[in-house]
Amino acid sequence: MTDPQRGLEAGQVVPLRGLVDYQPGAVVSRMLVFKPTGTITLFAFDEGQGLSEHMAPYDAIVTVLEGTARVTVREQEFALAEGELIIMPANVPHAVYATSRFKMELVMIHE
Repeated sequence: MTDPQRGLEAGQVVPLRGLVDYQPGAVVSRMLVFKPTGTITLFAFDEGQGLSEHMAPYDAIVTVLEGTARVTVREQEFALAEGELIIMPANVPHAVYATSRFKMELVMIHE
């Protein structure tokens, strides 16, 4: 069984999409792994919601689990759909916008 305060236990098979739920007009997140070497976080975005432009000190990999999104990296826009991913380099401006309800997995690689 998973403990929402601790993330996931090792040695389990879990359905990623079911670990985070949509909420009207909101972005919901759930951290699954938090280690000095990196993090894994799930997000559920209601349609029209997003994360405004920002930078992170680490490379970040977004994998779309469900729905569609627009991701901006260095002012270039990319349309992503279920099963696609994009790598956002460290210290580069990026943003995420839900063009439909969508869920994503965010993996941040710490150096």
